[in-house]
Amino acid sequence: MIRISAFADEVSTAFKKQLELLSTNGVGYLELRFIDGMNIIDVDRNKWVYLKQMMDDYHIQVSAIASPIGKSCITSPFEDEFIRFKRTVEIASIFETQFIRVFSYYPPLGSKIEDFRNEVLQRFHIQTSYLEGTDIIMVHENESGIYGHSASNCLDLMETIDSPSLRQAYDPANFVWGESIVNNIEQCFSILKNYIVHVHIKDWILGSKDVGAFPGEGDAQIASLIWELKRMNYKGFLTLEPHLSSGSQYGGITTVDQFEKALALVKTLCDLYEL
Repeated sequence: MIRISAFADEVSTAFKKQLELLSTNGVGYLELRFIDGMNIIDVDRNKWVYLKQMMDDYHIQVSAIASPIGKSCITSPFEDEFIRFKRTVEIASIFETQFIRVFSYYPPLGSKIEDFRNEVLQRFHIQTSYLEGTDIIMVHENESGIYGHSASNCLDLMETIDSPSLRQAYDPANFVWGESIVNNIEQCFSILKNYIVHVHIKDWILGSKDVGAFPGEGDAQIASLIWELKRMNYKGFLTLEPHLSSGSQYGGITTVDQFEKALALVKTLCDLYEL
């Protein structure tokens, strides 16, 4: 059975309102990112148990910790990033989720991230080694500008690291926006599907700068993606991240009405393909 989650912080920065939104719309999972405007990694650890209790009160669970790990320059000191990574692992345990969303680093200005492949791989080796003996999985999101900006680089990361603690979080719209790909199913999904355990539902019209499209109305092939997930017997999450009023490197904005319409469209597609 497919499970629907959402980045509710697109609709409200207030954590209680995020939970109310999900509860009202029958969504039982939250992709945990911003709490009252602050990334969960930066929230005082003394508040974690209280926040978890709030979620329990609303019967909301966490689909993944949407960390910003790896959304930094590859030449920045790794020691600082690794401290934040270990903190994220602790947060995942508190909120009882298996997944931590990560990225694969930006290059310095004027450089190509491919020139830093070895450093990217070394960092991922260290991170996956730290996860040995746990059930925590890093789900790497494809994103414009980072090493995993292309499907081939994402595949390289999966195959080279070759760890059960690393899998792919698939965002079809990021291939449209960042790589100008309008047939991601053929070019990207087809080579990554064996590693995909998490999916972000965001649609995008080629050429749009900062506003997403309703699911199924853009160039990210959302309907085809859901059909392909059905064919592979996918049992994970579909996480709404629609960016329907605006979108940026670190998040987006979506109104309540836009969220509810996007949710209804995704549910309709899932029903259509019996996902």
